[in-house]
Amino acid sequence: MGDYDRSSKWLIQHHGDSLLRLAGIGPISRWRAVQPEVVQPGQLPDGCLEVYVGDDETPVIFVLELATYPEQRVTEQLVRDTLLVRLDRRCLPEVLVVVLHPKGRLNVPPHFQERSRLEHTEIALRWKVVELWTLDAEKLLETGDPGVAPWVPLARYDGPPEPLLRRCREVIDREAHPEERINLLAVTQVLARLRYNDLALFSLLGGRQVMIESPLIQEIVTEAEARGKAEGKAEGKAEGKAEGKAQALLTVLHTRFGPLPQELVDVISRIADEKVLDSLVEHATRCRTLTGFRARIPS
Repeated sequence: MGDYDRSSKWLIQHHGDSLLRLAGIGPISRWRAVQPEVVQPGQLPDGCLEVYVGDDETPVIFVLELATYPEQRVTEQLVRDTLLVRLDRRCLPEVLVVVLHPKGRLNVPPHFQERSRLEHTEIALRWKVVELWTLDAEKLLETGDPGVAPWVPLARYDGPPEPLLRRCREVIDREAHPEERINLLAVTQVLARLRYNDLALFSLLGGRQVMIESPLIQEIVTEAEARGKAEGKAEGKAEGKAEGKAQALLTVLHTRFGPLPQELVDVISRIADEKVLDSLVEHATRCRTLTGFRARIPS
């Protein structure tokens, strides 16, 4: 889920106020993304914002967590986020979790309570949970906020997807800062894949060309490639290196083209030649279609 994760975090950093509007928080006079100074980077919140609400000149600290699905581990992450920021800043933050897509009957509970073994100590926490699929897509579009537009394809909407994606594109084209337009269109495509599987739909959002030109997507691809090479070196064996590069290749393809056919995943996983994998990774960052990529795989 690395592409969903990075795309969501980019939106927090660049359009954090739009995310708060999804939760009905405001009016916001100004805000900025800040870095929580905690010592365990693997447990950092997805986002931390310093927000000025209305005329109040005292900033409110918001901790934001993005969950692709309502999994049980989200609660544990929220507890860590809350307590880490409380220890660091000596104030209790406002905690918001946005869940992108439903999964069976699971949900993220809005509260947590725990007692020590001898029951002398107790903590109780609660937070605001926003389930995107319960929000009205039409009302989100009416805000005209380009930072809200990428979330719209995951909101409640019963009609055909084409008009919805076209209107998202219109909001971004009309309202987004020129330097952010490409990234916003790319992020909208990435998030929309959670709901729609028809790749032809994404031509309404700029399609492959936008994914090629987006600095954010290229950064994700580069990081995936570097991570695959690092994993291969850590293995210290030819087989381990090939496995790491194959995983990097799959990440690049998933980021560019969405969910991959299992048959293609199996084919790539069986490639043991590092030079072939290096060549395929480079081609995967530039090819325009998945069919074009397939044509380069050695038979």
